[in-house]
Amino acid sequence: VQLQASGGGLVQAGGSLRLSCAARVLSVRNYRMGWFRQAPGSEREFVGHITGTGSDDTTYADSVKGRFTISIDYAKNMVGLQMNSLKPEDTAVYYCVARRAFSASYNVWGQGTLVTVSS
Repeated sequence: VQLQASGGGLVQAGGSLRLSCAARVLSVRNYRMGWFRQAPGSEREFVGHITGTGSDDTTYADSVKGRFTISIDYAKNMVGLQMNSLKPEDTAVYYCVARRAFSASYNVWGQGTLVTVSS
């Protein structure tokens, strides 16, 4: 498993949760790292990504902008997703993903971690 996500769980609306993604084999310095999520009965949805090249430019979906923050820990080769002001509609399985900058799509996926936000 190249990407190992953890940190999911049950949280009340308005609360916070932090997901972590440990990258094995690949280096976060050489990949664009991101997060997707999939709610029950829905399509997978882009959450955000970060360029793991030192510039750490981030892009977020409108639905999470201002509430979620992606960060990279180069020393630990890990990616984090800090989620604040959580809403019930944030309930989903969250996937850590990676791709090379020249790749058109994310081709490395972690196993997912479930986040449940209660109202």
